[in-house]
Amino acid sequence: MFNALRKMFRPRPQPQLPAVPDGTRYYVIGDIHGRLDLYSAMIGAIEQDDTSRPPADTQVILLGDLVDRGPDSAGVIARTRTWQEQRAVRVLAGNHEEMFLNSLKKPEVLRHFLKHGGRETVLSYGLSRKQFNAMNLDELFALMPQLIPQSDIDYMTDFEEMIVAGDYLFVHAGVDPAVPLDQQKRSDMLWIRDRFLDHEGALDKVVVHGHTIFDRVMDCGNRIGIDTGAFRSGVLTALVLEDDQRRILQASQIDGGPIEVFQGERA
Repeated sequence: MFNALRKMFRPRPQPQLPAVPDGTRYYVIGDIHGRLDLYSAMIGAIEQDDTSRPPADTQVILLGDLVDRGPDSAGVIARTRTWQEQRAVRVLAGNHEEMFLNSLKKPEVLRHFLKHGGRETVLSYGLSRKQFNAMNLDELFALMPQLIPQSDIDYMTDFEEMIVAGDYLFVHAGVDPAVPLDQQKRSDMLWIRDRFLDHEGALDKVVVHGHTIFDRVMDCGNRIGIDTGAFRSGVLTALVLEDDQRRILQASQIDGGPIEVFQGERA
């Protein structure tokens, strides 16, 4: 009888928290959208944070949408390529990179691209506002291959679609909850929204994603959204994963003031 009572009142084991592989540390950065200033501050914060902690197999993952909307997409691409020479940085394709690349192939895609932040991207590659305003669509389309370096085109073409680390999956927009991970469509990984965001059930992995803007890090258990709208909010977010622990880093510029970096102990 006493044994039965002991079993009845024995504390229930705590559920195991999702984790990245032992000995690894991941810094996962949300949508940058041409905000080189915030991105540079975040790079500095990550380098300082990583140096201040015990040695680990550290990897940085960018969740896509490096370009468009903000003022210096070309600078973000260049800074990322430089950073990759110094440490392991992997980059996921976002829907804005896809629009950018497709705008080089069809004028009608270029028209759509320009309306969704592409104008700022084109200007960041050295075209003046005066030159831009003087061109019609066909003239700009003809100029694009000369304006955008082929090395940048090739670089963005090679961006990854999905990365798995332990219990986590990293992707730009999300996944189709009804489809196994190894059968996901590129269009969903770069563009999906409601079917993924509205799904409340468990997923094969905890999905860390960008694409959809939230006022804060959105931890829903089965997914974590870290796009805090850097181009308009002035807040760029990184999720730090180590063992089964989570932290956040944010580079923030409010109302044109100085850029500050904040750290939180849990997402």
